[in-house]
Amino acid sequence: MSVDLNHTIVHARDNRESARFFTEIVGLDITGEWGPFVAVALGNGVTLDFATVPEDRITPQHYAFLVSEEEFDAAYARITERGIEHYADPHQKHPGTINRNDGGKGVYFMDPVGHAMELLTVPYGGRPTA
Repeated sequence: MSVDLNHTIVHARDNRESARFFTEIVGLDITGEWGPFVAVALGNGVTLDFATVPEDRITPQHYAFLVSEEEFDAAYARITERGIEHYADPHQKHPGTINRNDGGKGVYFMDPVGHAMELLTVPYGGRPTA
């Protein structure tokens, strides 16, 4: 049996603000809105469904996205152009730079409510050897 992630809910102060922030950084579009959700479809069929919730109920989460080198470079340019604090590591000890883990590129930054967003070009452990 195969189990695939279909969607996950991302808590936000303002669902549109958070969805717009994410789509503007990674170069995607909002793909739907229904009820309390603003959805963003990812390349593998998973959607991030941004939902407005009371701020005291938001627990910061970590979301990591595997992107191509070109997508990374474009997103990183938007991060730096906007002056968004970013780090090469999840512990925020190397500000203003990226990492080169596993022969790729990676960066960490926060969304408007404090979710840790990670962009990486090579999966942890390196590319699978076919």
